[in-house]
Amino acid sequence: MPLDLLRSTEALLEPERLPTYSVIVSPRDITQIKHRTVENPYLHIVLFQPEIPANTGNIARLCAAAELPLHLIHPLGFRLDDKHLKRAGLDYWTEVDVRQHASFDAFIEENQNRGSIIGFSRHAAPLYTQAIVNYGDFLLFGPETRGLPSKIMDAFPCYRVPMWGQVRSLNLSTTVGIVAYHYLHQLKRF
Repeated sequence: MPLDLLRSTEALLEPERLPTYSVIVSPRDITQIKHRTVENPYLHIVLFQPEIPANTGNIARLCAAAELPLHLIHPLGFRLDDKHLKRAGLDYWTEVDVRQHASFDAFIEENQNRGSIIGFSRHAAPLYTQAIVNYGDFLLFGPETRGLPSKIMDAFPCYRVPMWGQVRSLNLSTTVGIVAYHYLHQLKRF
């Protein structure tokens, strides 16, 4: 390695040359944050009883970036003041349109006639690329360890992201990212 390159690399490690970031002081939990409201969203992301706070935080960040509402259907497998949830969402929680629902029935009642519900599960047969998605539809994802219950899968069209390796499933936040951006492209968002 040339000496000049080594010196320039070492300079990056000197504390006075490292970038500084302001500390984000956030309320105790995400329910205390004033959230953005997304009017006429392209799609809705719906998490049915999510269990892992870091996944939900990552999905919240995706929702902020893509301007999609995030629906959380209770019960959740974590508290909304969980540090992993806040850390994964970083300082984007004010940019996320978070909508909470006490149950799946409450979610259905609150969103009647507002778009189709399309489920995603590793147990579904058709691929996500076969789904017809329209503006304002709801993309529904199940809990990380259990997936969507069979009664929900029987009631709504469900699709899967293909896997070829010897794994049980993809990470929830990975699946949401694949599916959401595929449909945003299909809907000509970009």
